[in-house]
Amino acid sequence: MNWDTLFDMQQKLDDYISKNHQLDGENLLEERFLALLVETGELANETRCFKFWSKKAASTKEVILEEYVDNIHFLLSLGLHKGYTFSTLETTQKAEQKNMTITFNKLFATCMQFYKEQTKEHYIAMFQMYIQLASMLGFSEQDIMEAYYEKNEVNFQRQDEGY
Repeated sequence: MNWDTLFDMQQKLDDYISKNHQLDGENLLEERFLALLVETGELANETRCFKFWSKKAASTKEVILEEYVDNIHFLLSLGLHKGYTFSTLETTQKAEQKNMTITFNKLFATCMQFYKEQTKEHYIAMFQMYIQLASMLGFSEQDIMEAYYEKNEVNFQRQDEGY
């Protein structure tokens, strides 16, 4: 997957939000990072993978994909904030873990490692974990790209509507 287009699109959205909310020059790293964690929790909630006490099924694949792409928005935004962008990302297509709950727990740990040590290496490791999760969820690169395009458009509309 070529990530340049998504980083470019995210930069335009971040700039638009910054302009609309008079945030130019603000350091929003903490807000972006917390948003990523919250969105990751929302994604886990939609999969229901950890809800051993419930028999209710996971949300539809479309709902889960939309939540997943919310995470991609904040991942890209964090990378842009730190100056950590890339065109391609080395990933293994198959998920190493079969247990999604373990993968989410490892993902949160990887995110916290990045938070503690905000290096490009930790950023890449965090991004790779999200891509591994996409594989577990059954999402292709094409699924991610198309859903990102759609959600990016929605995010611009929301800004125009005073979201």
